[in-house]
Amino acid sequence: MIHYKAILKVMGGLMMLLGVLMFPSVAFSYYYQSGDQITLIGSALICLTIGGTFFFSFAKQDQNIRKREGYMIVALSWIIMSVFGMMPYLLSGTIPNYSDAIFETVSGFTTTGASILTDIERLPEGILLWRSMTQWIGGLGIIVLTVAIFPLLGIGGIELFVAESPGPTSDKVHPRIRETAKRLWLIYFGLTLLLVVIYYLEGMSFFDAMNHSLTTMSTGGFSTKNNSMAFFDSPVIQYTAVFFMFLAGTNFTLIYFAFKGHFKRIWASDEFRAYFISVCFLVIGIFGAVYFLANENIEKSFRDVLFQVVSLITTTGYVTADYTGYSNGLTIIFFMMLFMGACAGSTSGGIKFIRHLTFVKNSTLEFKRIVHPRAVVPLKINGERVTGKVITHIMNFLLLYLMIFVLGSIVMSIAGYDLITSFGAVATSMGNVGPGIGRVGPVDNFAFFSPFAKLFLSFLMLLGRLELFTILVLFTPYFWRAN
Repeated sequence: MIHYKAILKVMGGLMMLLGVLMFPSVAFSYYYQSGDQITLIGSALICLTIGGTFFFSFAKQDQNIRKREGYMIVALSWIIMSVFGMMPYLLSGTIPNYSDAIFETVSGFTTTGASILTDIERLPEGILLWRSMTQWIGGLGIIVLTVAIFPLLGIGGIELFVAESPGPTSDKVHPRIRETAKRLWLIYFGLTLLLVVIYYLEGMSFFDAMNHSLTTMSTGGFSTKNNSMAFFDSPVIQYTAVFFMFLAGTNFTLIYFAFKGHFKRIWASDEFRAYFISVCFLVIGIFGAVYFLANENIEKSFRDVLFQVVSLITTTGYVTADYTGYSNGLTIIFFMMLFMGACAGSTSGGIKFIRHLTFVKNSTLEFKRIVHPRAVVPLKINGERVTGKVITHIMNFLLLYLMIFVLGSIVMSIAGYDLITSFGAVATSMGNVGPGIGRVGPVDNFAFFSPFAKLFLSFLMLLGRLELFTILVLFTPYFWRAN
């Protein structure tokens, strides 16, 4: 039996939290007199009213969050956040179309960064900040934030954290799940504030520094400028963005250990080493090809390549150059990056390096097992043996991811879009990256898609952000038959 009262109570709490998180945008709107104050206040009050009704209608004893309730809450919360999070766009008239508003909002909360806006700079400051806030909220996940600050979720909080936390990682910074969530969010918040100061000192306006800090640490990629990070033609700003994008793509438990002075644990992580080495290898290889093809300024060429490689691998999606304009071969390499993702336990989307690493190691060991069929050849990550159950789960994830990508591309092609654009749109949506290839390249946007295509891609964004199983399990009969 599913405890619907517990679900509704928690959903009410999440909606109240969402309403509270709209008020920073109200403050900026009043400061800049951008004319969207009433819209933002009204949206916040609607969230608080409806959320408060659900939250206070059920007594605390109604709460009984188990694994099934946890998965339902996580899946429903992202849908509810998207529906109510788009109200500022609709009520202000900045995005009057429902399918456009839901696409922009889902893209924000899932930190995808794909946009239907053709002139971002015309938006009022309050709406722009809310747009950036959606990515910051979705960065580590509103469920993790809620587990950290809501005593209500002290019971059953582990089910929400496991369902929400991206990637297969067993690292914990504290034995209590609520303390883990709280400390990860404190790191996230602290690094965001630090980046605001750095961006401001490097020449951004305070408003731009605030927005870009929110979307850098969330690996979201929304910008206040039509030309994204290319607008800030400053090596210092762009190298800073590269460093913090890379940092945000690192498992936050490793960042916590770094703050504690346990630096050996960082390089001891097989996933982090694979992440770091892959970035270096790709940057060096692509830079050599780009410099040979373009023969531009060596520093500018290196910076553009470094920026785009880190931006795509961490699924941030900022843009400083059109990577599809180099050559067809390099475009294929950049397209493959849409499937990579950074580290598990980071704010990035994508498949994650831990899964790629497990697949490569297991495939390599399979050759050894073929030659020595009686030998016991365990797969180890970080010096620990990986169980068969985990390997099977990862292999199933990779196969399912590929199947959904193929089927999604077929659906987009049937909807009337060319194959390259279909591949690019589906890959970047599932990977929560932002830019793709074809007509959704780094200098394009998603405005030309039909309402059906936008809703379909929004579903793929949610599917990718919650790593497939959290959403798909709800469509299986086994979930509803469980006791």
